[in-house]
Amino acid sequence: MTEIVDPLVMNLTVFVLAIFIGYHVVWNVTPALHTPLMAVTNAVSGIIIVGAMLAAKPQEMDIGTILGLVAVTLAAINVFGGFLVTQRMLSMFKKKGK
Repeated sequence: MTEIVDPLVMNLTVFVLAIFIGYHVVWNVTPALHTPLMAVTNAVSGIIIVGAMLAAKPQEMDIGTILGLVAVTLAAINVFGGFLVTQRMLSMFKKKGK
């Protein structure tokens, strides 16, 4: 007999595993790889913003819409912070004026 898994339980399981794996991946990165990882993270966050905007379409206000809006907000903050860090890093390599 095959049991059908509730989609909410499956989505929650994927979400918790993504948090767990993401935590271990990010905190075990060496400092030399931080800047390239930040660039990739900004690109991924941009993709997340597009997907979250599609999930947050205003046809009806349900949990998917609310989570989509939260994802858009958090990803936008992440992208903005990444650009600030990149600008600060690039300014360190500019020649100082006299």
